[in-house]
Amino acid sequence: MRCRDAKEWLSAQRDGEIEPSHAKALQEHLTRCASCRAFVQEQRRIDSMLGSLSTRVNKPETPLVRPASISTDQIMRAVQQQKQITNQLEDLRQQQQSRIAQLRTAGAVSAAVGLLTLSSIPLLFLVMTIIQTDLTLKTLSLFNGVIDEGIVLGEYIQTGLTLVTRDNLLLSGLAFAVVVMMGMWLRLMRSPQEA
Repeated sequence: MRCRDAKEWLSAQRDGEIEPSHAKALQEHLTRCASCRAFVQEQRRIDSMLGSLSTRVNKPETPLVRPASISTDQIMRAVQQQKQITNQLEDLRQQQQSRIAQLRTAGAVSAAVGLLTLSSIPLLFLVMTIIQTDLTLKTLSLFNGVIDEGIVLGEYIQTGLTLVTRDNLLLSGLAFAVVVMMGMWLRLMRSPQEA
């Protein structure tokens, strides 16, 4: 859950309009996120100040021209604190986005290195075959049993696939549908002809 969603759900919770599933997810988020907990505490403090002000205003015995217990300085401090919390949350969001961008870059580099490594194995084997044929023969003799088992397994799989796909109308229909869809795609993707 993002902190922005948590703030919306906190507002709904304060109004009494939050769903029970959202309330549970919100509580789990608050246990993990220190900035949202600070936001909740600040909101409670502001609500308590506003609540005490409203009870004083609603009392019938209070005179109409009574000075408020909350000064403009307190309100301005609360507004400044709210702005600081919002700025902190935005900073956290930007940091998270930069981390994700770094991870994407690292992932792309590691995938490229892995692909290069895997694709160079056959080339390495070819070079080894040309340069040191004795070592290659010894290596292949170690894998002789594995290669034989792979060949036998491949023959069994081929026989099974032949039995499954023989006279199968569903497979033929699927192949026809793929060909028709490819033809439609090619027709739609060609450049428009000028008249």
